[in-house]
Amino acid sequence: MAAKATRESFGETILEIAETNPNLVVLDADLSKSTMTQPFMKKYPSRHFEMGIAEQNMIGVAAGLALSGKIPVLTSFACFLIGRVESIRVSAAYNQTNMKLVGTHAGIGIGEDGTSQMGLEDVAAMRALPHMTILQPADHIETQQAVRWMIEHKGPVYIRLTRQKMPDVHGPGYTWQPNKIDVIFEPAKKPAKYQATIIASGGPVPHAVEAAKLLEAKGFSVRVANASTLLPFDGETVAKLAADSQRIVAVEDHNVHGGLGSAVCEAIAERGISCPVVRLGLRSFGESATPEELYEKYGFTAPSLAEACLKNLA
Repeated sequence: MAAKATRESFGETILEIAETNPNLVVLDADLSKSTMTQPFMKKYPSRHFEMGIAEQNMIGVAAGLALSGKIPVLTSFACFLIGRVESIRVSAAYNQTNMKLVGTHAGIGIGEDGTSQMGLEDVAAMRALPHMTILQPADHIETQQAVRWMIEHKGPVYIRLTRQKMPDVHGPGYTWQPNKIDVIFEPAKKPAKYQATIIASGGPVPHAVEAAKLLEAKGFSVRVANASTLLPFDGETVAKLAADSQRIVAVEDHNVHGGLGSAVCEAIAERGISCPVVRLGLRSFGESATPEELYEKYGFTAPSLAEACLKNLA
């Protein structure tokens, strides 16, 4: 299958779900073309609500729709939607409202749109909210299954989606499970102890697989795990991965504070496991350039990830 942005996979999937679920409604903030909900708007105009550039109002309207028995899907750029965290805190999390928050254009992977459009702190904000579930699928098949689960799940969910196209990292027989970290690459020869385990989420996942393959060709043993659920977090699997690794490399297209890297460190520390963690992510606001240039500069490419796996390794 050709590579797809996870926002595209989301748009296709909610269109399919809507055929058999009349309670599904979509709310947009003047971005339906970008969030890939325009086909839904055209096919189900009475179930689509264009709220204009007013995400805070959109959250309040969605809460009312949810409390009336609808399943509202709120869509906007991640930075604009989660920038209204005070409204999400009360309307979605505190009241455990059945709202589905969809943040597209996550991270520096959006490219030339630049800093003001990049969601780089959204996971940290959402992880601080009780009752919230946070999803970040890595490819088309995972996005399809995660979106279907999200619509069936009772309670608030935030799903984080890419603008850039994502190659498939799972096979056709893959079955997604919520709150499970899955190993998506292991070297052919399994060692007693891995030089490193890369735990990745979202945009950097395929680069992590490429890095592990580069290292395998050079005789190093590195595996890759995909963290598609960021809250609640599968700390037990992280602990198992850390137990037979010389180091963990956590990589995310997000600020290093409060996201995947923080969750990994918390899981390891809470279980008393001795394993160093390298956190790769943003420590600034990003900038405007092509996605490829930005991933190169900020260390998300395969060669950079490969270096992080081995640098200063005893």
